[in-house]
Amino acid sequence: MMCGYYCTKHSLTALNVLYVLVSVLLLGVASWGSLFALVSSVQVVGGIMGVGCFLFVVAFMGLCGALRHNQILLFFYMLILFVVFVMQFSVSCASLTLSKQQQDHLLEVGWNRSEVTQRDVERTLNCCGFTHINNSTCTASCLKEALSCQPCSDIITRYTGNILRFVGGIALFFSFTEILGVWLAYRFRNLKDPRKPPGAFL
Repeated sequence: MMCGYYCTKHSLTALNVLYVLVSVLLLGVASWGSLFALVSSVQVVGGIMGVGCFLFVVAFMGLCGALRHNQILLFFYMLILFVVFVMQFSVSCASLTLSKQQQDHLLEVGWNRSEVTQRDVERTLNCCGFTHINNSTCTASCLKEALSCQPCSDIITRYTGNILRFVGGIALFFSFTEILGVWLAYRFRNLKDPRKPPGAFL
């Protein structure tokens, strides 16, 4: 009984400490990219920071629930983590099974959606336009140095498959840690604190 309670408590605490570290890493990467102007798109930086803040809040809720054996916090933590697991598992499976045509279509849709992202990609990869070179709006150094520029799609599509497999694999791995967190929270909620009197509620 003692081992079951404390082992589950420490496992749940360790898992949430890992989530806190990942959330701090996400916030640090977003801040670093924004500070050094590596990514000038407010939507991209805001999205990464939003995910980092959300993960931090959920992990903090799990930590408080584990340390205090709080039934309400553990219930909402378990519920939120299960919803996140379903969404993340679905997205990771989709990213691992996208065909080449679907990848190209998604890239083009993303390219056309934000001019700021276009400029970032052109500057970083030293390319112009998505499928056709556009001299009037291109900011790549290959135009300024009178070099031959190539469309960005030629460069991006070389790495898209590998990146999607890598990101999908990481997301799939973390989705299994989330279902582990749901199971640990469920188990911990139903374990009685051995320090409490025998007749007391959980």
